[in-house]
Amino acid sequence: MEKHIVVLTGAGMSAESGLKTFRDADGLWEGHSVNDVATPEAFARNPELVLEFYNQRRRQLLEVEPNSAHFELAKLETHHKVTIITQNVDDLHERAGSTNVIHLHGELLKARNIVDEFSVMDWKTDIKLGDRCSKGYQLRPHIVWFGEAVPMIPKAITICETADVLFIIGTSMQVYPAASLIHYVQPETKIYYIDPRPAIQSNHQITVIADTATQGIHKAIKHL
Repeated sequence: MEKHIVVLTGAGMSAESGLKTFRDADGLWEGHSVNDVATPEAFARNPELVLEFYNQRRRQLLEVEPNSAHFELAKLETHHKVTIITQNVDDLHERAGSTNVIHLHGELLKARNIVDEFSVMDWKTDIKLGDRCSKGYQLRPHIVWFGEAVPMIPKAITICETADVLFIIGTSMQVYPAASLIHYVQPETKIYYIDPRPAIQSNHQITVIADTATQGIHKAIKHL
């Protein structure tokens, strides 16, 4: 029987593709404080630093490939309805073949101008100071920075309310509002939480699989 499988993915999902997570032991993003590269105030203070930080992330993304966990999730669409809600700003889910992906925190391979959050365009090269849209406004990464609204959260909540099964993969469950999505599934919805450093414990509804994304996904799928 076809189920609606909702998958919430975080940085650990892409780590095995070679993308560094933003929750390394030192708490720094490539040697930078979050406050220096991931807030509107940081961009106002030093736009060149912020643009270059994301330029480096974008270049790195274009050099890596989806891992087996991405492909396993894409394959689930053969027999089930699958909705992926990701905190990741990469396109690895799409490259693996997943067709229904919601990006909570934006996308590295897109840009928008600094005035209109809906002025989104595809963008695969560096963004530099002086790069402007057709209306003359400076471009910025299409990324939801700390302190900014997360416009896709209402849609994500609605999707979680309809889930038959929830997979949570590679997320620390520390970043809100994304971490709150677990509370919107129905009481009878089974939850499988895959992370080598699990932040929550198993109970009657939640099965914790303390493993990496590529190893844990096989174990979770066996429960379907």
